Amino acid sequence: MVRIFKHYVPTSLLLLGIFESLLLMSALFLADAFLGPLLQDVDSTVIHLTSPDFSHASLLFLVVFGALMAMGLYRRRLSCKAGDWLSRTTLAFLVGGLVVYGIFSLMPGVTLDWGIVWTAIFISFIGVVFFRFIFSMVADKKYLNRRILVLGTGEMALEVTKLRRKSDYRGCAIIGFVNVSDEEELVERGRILKKEGSLFELVEANFIDELVVAVIDQHKTLPVDELLECKVRGVRVIDLPYFFERQLGLLRLDIISPDWIVFSDGFKSGLLKDVIKRSVDLGVSLAMLLIVWPIMLLTAMVIFISSKGRGTVFYKQLRVGEMGVPFEVIKFRSMRMDAEKNGAQWASENDNRVTTVGKFIRKTRIDELPQLINVLRGDMSFVGPRPERPEFVEQLAENIPYFNDRHMVKPGITGWAQIGYPYGASEDDSRKKLQYDLYYVKNYSLFLDFTIIMQTAEVILWGRGAR
Repeated sequence: MVRIFKHYVPTSLLLLGIFESLLLMSALFLADAFLGPLLQDVDSTVIHLTSPDFSHASLLFLVVFGALMAMGLYRRRLSCKAGDWLSRTTLAFLVGGLVVYGIFSLMPGVTLDWGIVWTAIFISFIGVVFFRFIFSMVADKKYLNRRILVLGTGEMALEVTKLRRKSDYRGCAIIGFVNVSDEEELVERGRILKKEGSLFELVEANFIDELVVAVIDQHKTLPVDELLECKVRGVRVIDLPYFFERQLGLLRLDIISPDWIVFSDGFKSGLLKDVIKRSVDLGVSLAMLLIVWPIMLLTAMVIFISSKGRGTVFYKQLRVGEMGVPFEVIKFRSMRMDAEKNGAQWASENDNRVTTVGKFIRKTRIDELPQLINVLRGDMSFVGPRPERPEFVEQLAENIPYFNDRHMVKPGITGWAQIGYPYGASEDDSRKKLQYDLYYVKNYSLFLDFTIIMQTAEVILWGRGAR
């Protein structure tokens, strides 16, 4: 894993992104070098990529790279199944190619040879498919990963063995576990390494790169001198909460402690960061409103007509905002007018309170678009934890530790939890989503916001998590 502006990115995905970025930036140059000598009587307004102007190459890169991100091809839990990534890559290039064609066609005073442009897109597609094929072959190979030894064989160490997805282990290989305390051995015996000499001798014999401390009472049971020897000799030592934060992109509520939260790196803000985030919120929201206002107008008309003029178009509801301050969130109405005649309740799958129009606008997230007004008002940010109702917050804060800590930042239209976990409709779901929200609060950066915004496009396109 590589930490970029406090956000953890798998090294393999970072390298994949770099190689594909270089390919996309050079594709027009390669196409021009291949086709340029064959073109005759080229008008002077045609772009010659031998010039120092990289604007058109940059445009192709931004559009296609953005399309690849929107298709979920840079997700942490990226599938290595050929059918999955190949279909998404093909769709990304089809959409990206059409967008590039449209933008270049509308640029005044520019006449392009479309043979060069489409050849560049074809070269990019073949190159990306090649890189993806190599990635799927080597991404999870143990010999390319960080070799990890877990200190502990008890209850906490057992949690490491419960990771099931290949992506959960991306960038690391668990070589084994070693008992350093009097804890009951709960880990499978075949995975426990016998420590006959010093800890460093065991580390050296197994070519260990990193030690993960997974014992309950660290103050009494840790072999401090041996750990320091390993650390001095270049072996990294981390604790279990950090391991899960890095590998899963969340903070495990059952493992972190109040002192860990207070003394860990993160949970920081500042005036400059707040000003930049607010500026980005205003810019993105205004740009979005300029783009989507026809969709919003059409949606309002359809809701009004479908309800025969008897229902409201917009739905306002009290939510809990930054520092617990309540505000009214604005959404398109997607349920019957009497949806909560029996009081507040969770939305459920196939909820019969949702109207026919409501099913579509919830699936496509169109019902969320009026929240852009909340962002302009300053009630919300474009990216942040999902705002919850006061009735639910009171209940959840009583039963879930650290729940109110998610209110240290402004709520958002989209967020790390929304793209990392399906729609929450119960207390258990809220507990799991909180782990993602706390990760965001701890590691917030503009880079993480950009990542979330791009991955939200995939959630909308593939209809994940809507109810």
